[in-house]
Amino acid sequence: MITHSIVIPVFNEEEGLQRLFDRVKNLADSIEKSSDEKCEVILVNDGSKDRSTEILDQIHTMDSRFKIVHLSRNFGHQIAITAGTEWAQGQTVTVMDADLQDPPELIHEFIKKWREGFEVIYAVRKTRVGETAFKLFTAKLFYRLVRWITKMDIPNDAGDFRLMDRKVVNAFLSLPERHRYVRGLISWVGFRQVGVFYDRDERLTGQTNYTLKKMIKLAFDGIASFSIFPLRLATGVGFFTSAVAFLGVIYTLFLSATHQTIQGWTSTILVVLFIGGVQLLALGVIGEYLGRMFDEVRQRPLYFVGKAMGFERDERKISPSKVA
Repeated sequence: MITHSIVIPVFNEEEGLQRLFDRVKNLADSIEKSSDEKCEVILVNDGSKDRSTEILDQIHTMDSRFKIVHLSRNFGHQIAITAGTEWAQGQTVTVMDADLQDPPELIHEFIKKWREGFEVIYAVRKTRVGETAFKLFTAKLFYRLVRWITKMDIPNDAGDFRLMDRKVVNAFLSLPERHRYVRGLISWVGFRQVGVFYDRDERLTGQTNYTLKKMIKLAFDGIASFSIFPLRLATGVGFFTSAVAFLGVIYTLFLSATHQTIQGWTSTILVVLFIGGVQLLALGVIGEYLGRMFDEVRQRPLYFVGKAMGFERDERKISPSKVA
């Protein structure tokens, strides 16, 4: 029986996979030597375009505890986490990234907290080595903005690096959202949660796969999944512009009644453009929510699996598709 599962999404990480294998293997060895608890590592290949696919297959042949799930294409980081979590069999499931900025050795501390009775143990970043001032500022703003808007108890400065008890995993997997914000969903399900502070290391190889565009999308996924604040904001701006327009109408009628010349072609155009921009913005927000509703109604699978390696189940029954 497997006690601890470690889920690692992989996307174009060929340069660092050997180092990842070495460190996670040493971690699994130390856990198993210090207890009777068995480990498994699930590497989810999220449609990599480099040599990651070949290297992952080699890793499985070197150590059968490393199990591979090759997704049929790139479905995104949050979906890859969900896929690996569903395939995990352990009593605990730990999610971490493949770039080793989050040290695998911290999982020892996670397990210690789990044995104390905590059901979610998340890592909180004290420092973030090697990142620009802009990245640090936007990251802090991101966590606090999402927490304030959603009113959810999402820990500040905590990513997806966390350990979950099996009951939390089952609760998480029962949530059907297509646009997934994993750390928000884990906070939403509740249970006993505690943070462990650590210093985040610098990325040693390759380039980050989380561009500014992806970060903005993740932020909106977090906000839209747990709050209708953008819709309320659009409504509030609409009331404000309507009030200003109403005052403008009264002022115009007053000038007309007193036979004063009404001037201001430029200001009129500016007002029209402003109101039109507000209307388009509100329609865009509404359209975003409608688009998400459309995705949910279609009920498409979250992901498809091209090949799975190392699992006891008959792969022909689960390939090429696996629905979370």
